[in-house]
Amino acid sequence: MKKTDNQMLVIFGASGDLTARKLIPALFNLYIAKQLPANFVVLGASRSNLSDEAFRRKVLYDSPYLKNKIEHLKDNYLKGFSDMFFYEDLGDDYTQSYEGLAARIGELNGKYGTGSNYMFYLSTPPSLYEPIAKNLADAGLSSQEEGWKRLIVEKPFGYSLETAKNLNQGLQKYFRESQIYRIDHYLGKETVQNLLVTRFSNSIFEPLWNRNYIHHVEITNAESVGVEKRGGYYDKSGALRDMFQNHLLQIVSLVVMEPPIGDEPEEIRNEKVKALKSLRVMKDEASLFENTIRAQYVASEINGEKVKGYREEDGVDPNSTTETYAAVKFFVDNWRWRDVPFYVRTAKRMPTKVTEVIIHFKTPHHQIFKDSGVSSKDNKLIIRIQPDEGILIKFGVKVPGQGFKVERANLDFYYSSLAETYVMEAYERLLLDAMQGDATLYARADEVEAAWEFVDPILDYWKNSKDVRMYGYAAGVWGPENADELIDDLGFWRNPGQNLADDPGYCVIC
Repeated sequence: MKKTDNQMLVIFGASGDLTARKLIPALFNLYIAKQLPANFVVLGASRSNLSDEAFRRKVLYDSPYLKNKIEHLKDNYLKGFSDMFFYEDLGDDYTQSYEGLAARIGELNGKYGTGSNYMFYLSTPPSLYEPIAKNLADAGLSSQEEGWKRLIVEKPFGYSLETAKNLNQGLQKYFRESQIYRIDHYLGKETVQNLLVTRFSNSIFEPLWNRNYIHHVEITNAESVGVEKRGGYYDKSGALRDMFQNHLLQIVSLVVMEPPIGDEPEEIRNEKVKALKSLRVMKDEASLFENTIRAQYVASEINGEKVKGYREEDGVDPNSTTETYAAVKFFVDNWRWRDVPFYVRTAKRMPTKVTEVIIHFKTPHHQIFKDSGVSSKDNKLIIRIQPDEGILIKFGVKVPGQGFKVERANLDFYYSSLAETYVMEAYERLLLDAMQGDATLYARADEVEAAWEFVDPILDYWKNSKDVRMYGYAAGVWGPENADELIDDLGFWRNPGQNLADDPGYCVIC
């Protein structure tokens, strides 16, 4: 087990929703599992006027996100966790001098022996990243002369390639790249990391993981909810920026990448960057027209309940052309993947919440046992990221009786079957990695920029072309009817059920 140094976690935006909903529960789980270092302090910093005690009550004792976790704990045990938390009011503005903050950090460091090791978590809008980094540097809090200093920033990391580059350069003025941790909670999921193990530690998969044996790769990210209370943010972002550019391209990089030299963080990140740079960037309008689809959900009825259309959601422009459904077909320009199409889609208001990777293997070149509907009965490796996490292999078996009728059977593994194994939540894993200086699951600057290089031309085309169309799909179905046209001669997408082994259903707009 890696060593976790004594340290202090300073959370900017500590009175906000992310801190209470994700960060504190993750820290609590680490505390229960005895994963926190002996000397550990959390200092919340934001513009709210709170005392240490009021902050503890807000994010711990009165938190709805911890209610079920703490109700049966002994008071002294909970107090041990609570006593780690402190708060510093930054005043009216995050851009004011951090002299007071630096003094408080120094005081807590001396009193609690955190070894001058500080991790700064920016749970704030991206527009504040550079001002906060500058103020920390001006206060001497980025220097590593005594102890290490790390900066964690949340997504969205940029709005385009240009803004991502500007943000990278802005942070790198004050912190070294090795100090910057760009968090993507999708990479904290156990099943995403298992992509690497599935590929590189199994001789039944690694020799087949190339264009000679794989027909196409399909990745689906579906959410059953709409934009909820995020209409104002989402309408400026859209599905391609919100999910595809970061989460899904991270998954693509793990599917595409070459075997790294070893399991060191930089070796893995080097190969991920190479993978992203090998994606064929579509720049001409003909390619973009043929290989991308965008759509919005429209009002419908789900289980007898009326559901608003996207343009009727709070904070959304009534004439919005922001996509809630995005599907992209693309190719990878290297030996391993030449001419293998990748189909990736993400959407809101789908029939179920699911994220999975489907590797479709080629059918044998010489078909002894002829079978109709071969495209729907190819061998598949399905890696389910959420929910019902696990791996499913679909392979052919003989149907009992005369003749050689072939049907597909399932060979499956579920993480839930590991009764004795505790599966860490995403933020829990990512926070612990950052505490230990392991950047494997964090995005590097060139990785972020490579992803934007692929996405930018699609966004520009959708925004500026006269030929681009915005399709509609009824809330609660699997996207616009014409989405299957993207799949060429394959028939249709795999539309998964809530459970991994469910046979896929197919919905069309009536």
